[in-house]
Amino acid sequence: MSPLPVPRAELVVDLAAVRHNVRVLSEHCGVAMMTVVKADGYGHGMVEVARAAREAGSTWLGVATLDEALALRAAGDTGRVLCWLTAPGEDYVPAIAAGVDLTAYSLAELAEVEAAVRRIGTPARLQLKIDTGLSRGGATPADWPALVEAARAGEVAGHWRVTGIWSHLVASDEPDHPANDSQERVFREALAVAEAAGLRPEVRHLANSAAAVLRPSVRFDLVRCGLASYGLDPAPGHLPDLGLVPAMTARATLAMVKDVEAGAGVSYGHTWVADRATTLGLVPVGYGDGVLRSASGTASVGIAGRQRPVRGRVCMDQLVVDLDGDRPEPGSEVVLFGTGRDGAPTAQDWAEAAGTISYEVVTRIGGGRMVRTHVDSERDADAALDAAPDSGSSTRGSGR
Repeated sequence: MSPLPVPRAELVVDLAAVRHNVRVLSEHCGVAMMTVVKADGYGHGMVEVARAAREAGSTWLGVATLDEALALRAAGDTGRVLCWLTAPGEDYVPAIAAGVDLTAYSLAELAEVEAAVRRIGTPARLQLKIDTGLSRGGATPADWPALVEAARAGEVAGHWRVTGIWSHLVASDEPDHPANDSQERVFREALAVAEAAGLRPEVRHLANSAAAVLRPSVRFDLVRCGLASYGLDPAPGHLPDLGLVPAMTARATLAMVKDVEAGAGVSYGHTWVADRATTLGLVPVGYGDGVLRSASGTASVGIAGRQRPVRGRVCMDQLVVDLDGDRPEPGSEVVLFGTGRDGAPTAQDWAEAAGTISYEVVTRIGGGRMVRTHVDSERDADAALDAAPDSGSSTRGSGR
């Protein structure tokens, strides 16, 4: 039988790393965990990541859209799921029927949820969001009392159960930013208003990944961890070393190696010209695969144990790296970014090279052309042990 072909380029996601990260964060924070799996699990695969997070003890999952929430239900997830971004006119009925927690920002949204409840005859699970200073989604402090009163009236009428009150931070990755204190104060005031109106939510939550680790006072009943669950640092330069493990490795196959003389221009516009004779490597991925063009000439990849700088502009389907006289064989592995343990770049390295954040790096990579593979290093290792011949020295499963 012929061996399976090596993918031109692939994303390898280790679900054991996700479980590890969720456990580490849960232990550190000491409250219930919501793993945020929106945007296809930050590019890691929403359904697969959700299952791993549940296995690690995550009692909540967080998504942006109704479609995402319903996809989780279709895949068999039965736990608590919070959805927080809808547009006027969307159909809430399927989500209510599926037991998804909805979020309301306004009286108009409450009216739409109530209409859906009346159509289906099933009470909704409803959370309220207060805008504490991000000036994005959520009720303003001025509108909050009216929203709370209407939500309580709907609860008394049996239209829904208010299960949560929450908000989102502006600058949790900057621990000394004055907005952190201000938002915590506004959130606590909003909770007091809600309590005075008779609301008794199951969960109150304000902390995202960075705040969950860095600001214990905003952990409340639940923390929402997105980026950190994938092993990436949500607050570079501030987060303590918790032992988080990046779950995604983006890699490709080296397509070609060629010699060039000094003075050779590389890629579109000849933005880089070789100042010496060197060898170049052709990597068959580009911005059509989600590789950031803004990292042209600044990022590196890992080949044969060394970081190799990207030369010239990243193209739609390919990029060029400087091998500095080395001649790795075409077909060699190229690591765009990964765990960093093997000396290859990380997603954070690419983010810094492109002047962006690692969130964008991992959610954009793939572009529909890279094969995404899920592995489980923990269970693969256990399976290998189970399959190994008994050498007489192993104590695995012996109770000793």
